Order: sequence, then structure tokens, then C-alpha cells
Amino acid sequence: MSNPLRVTVWNEFRHERRGPEIAAVYPDGIHNAIASHLRTEGMLVRTATLDEPEHGLTDDVLADSDVLIWWGHMAHGDVRDEIVDRVYARVLDGMGLIALHSAHFSKIFKKLMGTSCDLKWREAGEKERIWVIEPGHPIAQGLGEYIEIPHCEMYGERFDIPDPDTLVFVSWFQGGEVFRSGCCYHRNKGKVFYFRPGHESLPIFRHPDVLRVIANAVRWAAPVSGPGLQFGHHPEPLEPLPG
Repeated sequence: MSNPLRVTVWNEFRHERRGPEIAAVYPDGIHNAIASHLRTEGMLVRTATLDEPEHGLTDDVLADSDVLIWWGHMAHGDVRDEIVDRVYARVLDGMGLIALHSAHFSKIFKKLMGTSCDLKWREAGEKERIWVIEPGHPIAQGLGEYIEIPHCEMYGERFDIPDPDTLVFVSWFQGGEVFRSGCCYHRNKGKVFYFRPGHESLPIFRHPDVLRVIANAVRWAAPVSGPGLQFGHHPEPLEPLPG
């Protein structure tokens, strides 16, 4: 029997402590709303937040994490660069990363993408329909043809990201825009998934299909055993060389 997946859910945890209307939606924070669901899926889950020492992301925590889930919005610039570098190194070494909603502008996601990760947006409480365009992908397991969210913040193209290795979801919004909303990437040994839905003032992280996707994405992004990576000078050939 395989060991349970080890997940760290990171949240800047600023909105929920400053806005009573947001605390009413997520009284224990977005991180705990996600973490409590993942525990029901049999995963070992810890949480970490921006204002903890080292943002809660010590070397030991990252070494003990198969997958890191990241949510941030108002305080991207407060994340220390040395912590970003630490997370980046762990992703390249095999830890999965799931970036949610406004984490498209996080330092770690932009570093992994190498682009601005900018987009257009609008807050009008409109409907979103998230279409599954890769129904055979493990992240889409258990879903119908689409996920419908009745009230959301719109994100629209152009989304300045590299072409995904696999595009699992595309969103349509009531105002007419579309958006690449479920994007898979590989970075060295690590896997990265960007998932669009979510907002600090809307109960989107309680939507059963959104939580199902996050749990599926954790399983997809988790490291697998495989050969180590070798770079640089390699003086010993596998076969004898002539002369």
C-alpha cells in the first residue's frame, strides 16, 4: 500500500484577516477550506501562510511536501525572493506545484513560466462555464462535460503564459470572454498545474467540482520514482570510445 500524499497548502492569508465580509466566507482561511477537503481524500495536509517565519516554507517543510498548493492575491510582492528560489529548486527536483486563481501573478509562478503571466479581468459577478477539453486527462476524472460557477471574477485572454504541455480546461464567461483555465506544465522533474477558479470573496473553494479538480491535480502533480537528472561535464562514456 502506497504512503499518503503529503500536501502543503500555502495562502498569504491577508484578505480573510482584514475584511469581515471575506472572513464570513472563509472564517478559517482559504488554505483551511482546501486542506480540510484534501484530508477527506486521505492526504496528509499541512498549511503555511505568508506571515509565518520563512513564510512557513522551511527547507524541512518543502522536503516533506509532495505537492505545494499556492494561493495569493494582494501580497505577491511581500514574498521573499530567497523563499521563491527555494520553492523553485524543489519544483525542479520533483515537487508538484498547483497555482490557483490570482496565483498567476505570484513570483513563483512567473519564475516557472518565464513570462509576465498578465491577463484581462473584470469583477461583475458573472457566470463561468469551465469546459473539459481533455476528458481523458487524470485531472478531469469524475467531472461532467463542464463545471458551472454561477458568480465569479472574469479572467480573459490574452493570458501571457507559455503554451501549456496539456490544456485541460477552457473557460467561457457570460460577458463573452474565454480563458485557458487549466494548464499543465513540466519543469525538469516537477509538474505544475494552473487552475483559474477561485476568489477571496466568493465561496468557489467550496464548489465540489473545483475541490475535485484540486484533489485530482494533487495526484497528477505528485512526484514519481525515476532516474536522477545529470547535467554538466560527463567524462565517463557508457561505451568505449575509439582511440
